Amino acid sequence: MPNAPRSSPTGCRAVEILTFPAAQLLDVCGPLQVLASANQMATEQGNEPTYSARVVAPSGGVVATSAGLGLVAAPLPSPHHPVDTLLVTGGPGVHAAAADPDLVGWLQARARDARRVASVCTGAFLLGAAGLLDGRRAATHWRWCTELAQRFPAVRVEADPIFVRDGSVWSSAGVTAGIDLVLAMVEEDLGRATALEVARRLVMFLKRPGGQAQFSVTLSLQSGDRFDALHRWMEQNLGSDLSLAILSREAGMSQRSFSRHYAEATGLTPARAVERLRVETASRLLIETGLPTKRIAQRCGFGSEETMRRSFFRLLTTTPQEYRARFGA
Repeated sequence: MPNAPRSSPTGCRAVEILTFPAAQLLDVCGPLQVLASANQMATEQGNEPTYSARVVAPSGGVVATSAGLGLVAAPLPSPHHPVDTLLVTGGPGVHAAAADPDLVGWLQARARDARRVASVCTGAFLLGAAGLLDGRRAATHWRWCTELAQRFPAVRVEADPIFVRDGSVWSSAGVTAGIDLVLAMVEEDLGRATALEVARRLVMFLKRPGGQAQFSVTLSLQSGDRFDALHRWMEQNLGSDLSLAILSREAGMSQRSFSRHYAEATGLTPARAVERLRVETASRLLIETGLPTKRIAQRCGFGSEETMRRSFFRLLTTTPQEYRARFGA
């Protein structure tokens, strides 16, 4: 596992972004631009750049991404050369990269001298091949969560978060989530104010935290089947009674048949789906409005603040008040 960096954590931090043929272009350029923006801010304030970032690849030279654009990469450095952060990208070529024993061996050795190691999107497969995710929580693109869990059973794959940090190992969801992950690293290194200013410069209207889902509950429930109309109706009636009896009647099914078919289609019980929809709507109201939590609880159908608090803690491991304090404007 990664050790403490050999260079001072307060100096210019060396960052290596590992790529390979057919990598996802934005997995490389998104994180790189976050670091470049942080450096630009530092120089504007008369300070030295904060990060020294470079793209590296097994062969070096021009490496073609899956988008067709070639990136100029440096050859893989010595595993024992000091590095602060090692970031592994994803993309269609990641499975071939993960099957390269020389690259996997280099990654294992390189990780030992890095302060932190991270993957973007399907880059988690490379970290998994190197054993760096064993016994840890990890995220990847939602389409690949099942395969990652099957291929590396020692990894606790989480399908929902934008990114996951487990000790010194970080991993993000798909594509643009790599920007969120690196913004969180900037926040850890330089403070929240700097990270938020970088986000503003990148015209990111919201710096999504790791505790927020890859996509909305409504989107995750959409499956093009018989329940899509029901989900739209549920969203419009969150403050009403959404008991099993009401939902099954709205769906035109018996309660027993509805419960079975709904779980098969969504992977959730009707009660859990209602709770997730209510928490998501309440989360948005906490961020976007100044409504009291009691009013939000009533509007979203929780019945009481205490019920809403329990649901928030169960799904988001935080309270409504803490959620508003952290993520609100």
